[in-house]
Amino acid sequence: MSQSKKKSIIESISGTLIGLLTSFLIQLVLYPLLDIPVTIHQNILITLVFFIVSIIRGYLVRRFFNKY
Repeated sequence: MSQSKKKSIIESISGTLIGLLTSFLIQLVLYPLLDIPVTIHQNILITLVFFIVSIIRGYLVRRFFNKY
C-alpha cells in the first residue's frame, strides 16, 4: 500500500522538526567551541534554511520511493 501525499508531507515535517531542534541545540554548543561568531538570530536563520530544505528533500525522496 502506498503512502498518500498528505502522509508523506506530515511524516517529512515531523522528522524534520525533531532535526530542527536537535540541530539548533548542537549549533548553540558547536559554534562557540569552534570560535565561529554567530548571533542567536543568525543561528535561527541558518537552522530555518536547513529545515526548509530538509522538508523538501524528505518529501521528494519519499514520493520517489513510493512511486517506484
